Amino acid sequence: MEKAIIVTNGLLATDNAKTAHGLIRESQRFEIVGVVDHVNAGKDAGEVLDGRKRNIPVFKTIEEAMNVKPAYCIVGVATAGGVFPGDLIEEVKTAIQNKLSIVNGLHDHLNERPDIKKLADENGVALIDIRIPKKRKDLHFWTGEIFKIKTPIIAVIGTDCALGKRTTTRFVMNACKKSGINAQMIYTGQTGWLQGGKYGFIFDSTLNDFVSGELEHSILTCNKETNPDVIVIEGQSALRNPSGPCGSEMLVSGNAKSVILVHAPKRKYYEHDPAWGEIHSVESEIELIRQLGSKVIAVALNTEHCSTEEAFAFQKEYEERLKIPVMLPLQEGCEKIVPIIQQLKIQ
Repeated sequence: MEKAIIVTNGLLATDNAKTAHGLIRESQRFEIVGVVDHVNAGKDAGEVLDGRKRNIPVFKTIEEAMNVKPAYCIVGVATAGGVFPGDLIEEVKTAIQNKLSIVNGLHDHLNERPDIKKLADENGVALIDIRIPKKRKDLHFWTGEIFKIKTPIIAVIGTDCALGKRTTTRFVMNACKKSGINAQMIYTGQTGWLQGGKYGFIFDSTLNDFVSGELEHSILTCNKETNPDVIVIEGQSALRNPSGPCGSEMLVSGNAKSVILVHAPKRKYYEHDPAWGEIHSVESEIELIRQLGSKVIAVALNTEHCSTEEAFAFQKEYEERLKIPVMLPLQEGCEKIVPIIQQLKIQ
């Protein structure tokens, strides 16, 4: 794997840096050798993320990060509207001037900026815009073939954005691997691709008419090529987040009859904004998913702003309320889901 650093524009310790967070935890496409974040410079990126040392240093500047000899610079943040703020684009320019190729997951494509394109050409580096939409000839329309496969399909859906749906999916994959279950993941965001995902597509850069088809095609291809015991779909946004309702496609078009629901007990409003409305109860979300023809088989808790004691107390409370397994991915992993997945295989 090529060495890469991540730029986070001072946002490493925030939800805006979830792309960086995923890569710090795991990447099979790049070797992450450093993070550039002036706010957290001098620390270990893993310790900033979740208190676990990962030997990934945080640097103050691009120039300092060149000591670890990277070949790529990855934009590790999500911004409002996917647009580069001025200070972040300046960091990108500095990285290019230091002969680093840029991997960009924002909607603001670097190849469409003449000054950046010229600078990259002058320095002999590549601009890799992940979110460039596929051309029409490369898109797939939904066919119905999805209903013919027998492999159990699980969707990991959240009650809001930025809850850890992808992280939960990866933890479920790891738990299955340890138990000898051939689980395959369908990524649906840029971080999933950056982490090394083989099967999937980037949901929010796909023309709406073809979202269902691209989802179906990814699942069918994965099923044919890997003969999996189970397929797990990484969810996006939330069924009732007003800024980007999403998830029914996984259940209806992707034929995911089982759901792992991710929820943050202390989060009251969608994306923390009272103007967007209160997040619906877990019971309400489970019922909505049931009406869409699928079943919630487990809940995973995002324990943001919780002490360890509160996290385990919420786990106990939700298990008593819901009568299904409740996982704490960061504290315990996702091994609790393994017996359920083994049962799905038998069915």
